[in-house]
Amino acid sequence: MATSNQLGSNDQCCDSCAPPAAVPRAVAWLQGVTLVWMLAECIGSLVAAFNAHSVALLAFGADSLIELLSATVVLLAFLPWLARRNEVAERASAVLLFLLAAAVVVIAALSWRGSVQVSCLGIAVTSLALVIMPVLAWLKRRQALALNHRALAADAAQSATCAWLAAVTLAGLAAFALWHIRWVDSVAALVAAPILIVEGRRAWRGDGCGCGV
Repeated sequence: MATSNQLGSNDQCCDSCAPPAAVPRAVAWLQGVTLVWMLAECIGSLVAAFNAHSVALLAFGADSLIELLSATVVLLAFLPWLARRNEVAERASAVLLFLLAAAVVVIAALSWRGSVQVSCLGIAVTSLALVIMPVLAWLKRRQALALNHRALAADAAQSATCAWLAAVTLAGLAAFALWHIRWVDSVAALVAAPILIVEGRRAWRGDGCGCGV
């Protein structure tokens, strides 16, 4: 009898931790908005980085590309037969973030006091990201708690980290625009490196409710 009850409780636990059979409408809407914005953010940041020779914007744009992949992974995580592949994709995203952090440090060191230009486009993109990303992070976190979904919770954490990275990048761009101190961009890039490492660690281990989703 005890064994039967235990099996029943295990089945209930597995059911509660299992991903939904279909993507909930709210999640589909959130991830759709994320995909559209991250694509625009990535393109805008990389174009601005190229025009302004900004290492900080380069790091921000590359992180936006990884965030774009993360949002795609979350949508795929709602397909049960792709669960294991999603775990591999999350680990791959983490490795990319670690490599990006290392590359940012090297490039920032080599381009110290380089010929950086004022970037109005970069300031506009990071300003918008500083407003949009915290809202998306909060909405994703709320849905992750409601659905008990680890991949969505991890994506919410990455969205929050993206907001911090936007703040650091914007501070560097604004400081250079005001005072034209060349090394400010490299400092902003170096400050961004630990943020990328933290984001990579979260992607590697996953943050959420503890389900094996």
